[in-house]
Amino acid sequence: MFEQVILASECDVANEVICAPADVKELFELPTVFHIGQLAVSRTMILIFLAAFIVVALLYFGLRKGSVIPSKFQAVIESLVQFVRKDVAEDIIGPEGVRYAPYLTAMFLFLLVGNLFEITPLINFPITARMAIPAFLAIVTYVIFVFVGFHKNGFRYLTDIIWPKAVPLALRWLVGIIELFSTFILRPLTLAVRLFANLVAGHLMLTLLLGSGVIFIWNFAEAGAKSLVGVAWFAFGLGIFLFEIVVAVLQAYIFTLLSAVYIQSSVHPEH
Repeated sequence: MFEQVILASECDVANEVICAPADVKELFELPTVFHIGQLAVSRTMILIFLAAFIVVALLYFGLRKGSVIPSKFQAVIESLVQFVRKDVAEDIIGPEGVRYAPYLTAMFLFLLVGNLFEITPLINFPITARMAIPAFLAIVTYVIFVFVGFHKNGFRYLTDIIWPKAVPLALRWLVGIIELFSTFILRPLTLAVRLFANLVAGHLMLTLLLGSGVIFIWNFAEAGAKSLVGVAWFAFGLGIFLFEIVVAVLQAYIFTLLSAVYIQSSVHPEH
């Protein structure tokens, strides 16, 4: 992470108070690591597969034995799985939520690992800071809740959205337009953008604050008293670092929770 700031632009520690690249996109355009034929494999792609591998490994080694007296590791993994199944899938969707628990669990763990890459040493880059990942998962959730809506309710799923009978007759057309736009356009869009924006913001703050702090402190001889600015940036960055752990967990939970809410609205549209 720090190397990106250093290489992105030459920092004039004597005249600047923070080191930033000339183009902020440089913090996200990770270089190609190797090629497979014509396919360029970037660091982001490797991190995506790494996150998936970690999730599979956690579930496999955490659940394979199923001991009556679980180890601490098994207890943690079982608690995470039970949390998503009970507190998210079943409590939000209802008894039918068990059917969607595997998807919600896999998505929650994948997002959790991918988000925590932001504060992982030698990685320092959340894969969800690339719009493709939140967008893809939001589209998958969109396809699921739309398919479930039509499968369980038929064409009435669409007519109940366009013409909500619980609303006074004079307002049904207006509410129907709003609900139609919200259900089929805003839901996947806001689901993806919320996750993407929060992780991008955190990545930028950590990179600029911690990176600038290290550079100013390292160049004490040239920066002089301005090195104190670097100390302040670094201290503030450490505070943001701790805060981003909470953000990483919370955003994975919110994305999973909203996915369950959207599925529930298709399973039980009367609610």
